[in-house]
Amino acid sequence: MKASRKFLALTPLCALLAAASAHATDGYFPHGYGMKAKGMGGASVAMTDNAFAGANNPATAAWAGNRLEAGVELFMPDRSASNVGGSGAAADSDSNLFLVPEFGYNRAISDKLAVGVTVYGNGGMNTDYPVNFFGGTPPMGINLLQLIVAPTVAYKISDNHSVGVSPLLVYQKFRAEGLSPFGVGNNGYDSSSGIGVRLGYLGKLNDQVSIGAAYSPKISMSKFSKYAGLFADGGDFDIPENYTLGASFQATPSVLLALDYQRINYGGVASIANPSGNLLLGIPLGAPNGPGFGWSDINVWKLGVQWQATPKLTMRAGINVGDNPIKGTDVTFNILAPGVTTKHYTLGGTYALSNTSEVSFSFMYAPSNSVSGRNLQSFGDDTIRMSQKALGVQYGWRF
Repeated sequence: MKASRKFLALTPLCALLAAASAHATDGYFPHGYGMKAKGMGGASVAMTDNAFAGANNPATAAWAGNRLEAGVELFMPDRSASNVGGSGAAADSDSNLFLVPEFGYNRAISDKLAVGVTVYGNGGMNTDYPVNFFGGTPPMGINLLQLIVAPTVAYKISDNHSVGVSPLLVYQKFRAEGLSPFGVGNNGYDSSSGIGVRLGYLGKLNDQVSIGAAYSPKISMSKFSKYAGLFADGGDFDIPENYTLGASFQATPSVLLALDYQRINYGGVASIANPSGNLLLGIPLGAPNGPGFGWSDINVWKLGVQWQATPKLTMRAGINVGDNPIKGTDVTFNILAPGVTTKHYTLGGTYALSNTSEVSFSFMYAPSNSVSGRNLQSFGDDTIRMSQKALGVQYGWRF
């Protein structure tokens, strides 16, 4: 009962905080969910030591036991843009520090059945430039926030295999400013909502090897009515289909390796994937085939290692390598959303405070990456850059 009361108290708080967060690593998806996964490059689909099943793999909830985890990450992106031959301007985005909360709760109902909830966010299509590269009145930028609440049910279909399902209750907010040259006013925040699902499987092949898979189809969101003249198809901005396959391997009694492959199909969402060059074909913003950000589908590889250094201390490290979704032909629009980072290096650890409580931390560094391309109006070349750092801490309680 005490755990249930803590869960009920913390869920609205984390939801409120997540709605005010922003981050971007693999496109606009985080490199991982939960501090333990973040310390291992995001590798998580075959890991059962956390309460973030709703974000990673619903089937892992059947093995996670009774636990509650809550944490916060300081996310520090460094974004800049420049235009050579056009306005000649160069500027950094002013927004460079965000609080990103996380929350997970898991409870075993029986030896086979478990339930839980995960509260997490996506975001990071965020910029706030003190100049206007498009010729309008500064400031210029956008902000996209996505909050997902994922209740979870998992069931062991045999001694070594489980399946799980997480309905995804999604709320998102968007704001744009400084886009008057494209006929888009400063309309403030608009919101939309939708319902999706994540399905999961986990198999323990033997005492050393586990495999996992998770799949979430595209989530159809209600339209941003205030930005019907910006996003393709009258303000539509759905969440792309994504899936993950992975495995974990207990190499020695104290060393575990985990490897995930993730696919994010940005190309299935018109407002994200349509070429920005459609504008030059006379297709207006907001039309069914209107200009978008030109993002491509991406593949992401996540490799992590976990070392039980002492009975109380666990250390982690990882690397996350993904494709860049942005092509040079679409750089101009992506001054607004320069999600071009492709490599992420991570460290992390957990220290057991007692038999029932622990503190985990993670650190992520994504080195600078840039993309350049011809300005959409042929005014020289545009260049966008991004690098990132993140530092997080989480408290965990097993009951």
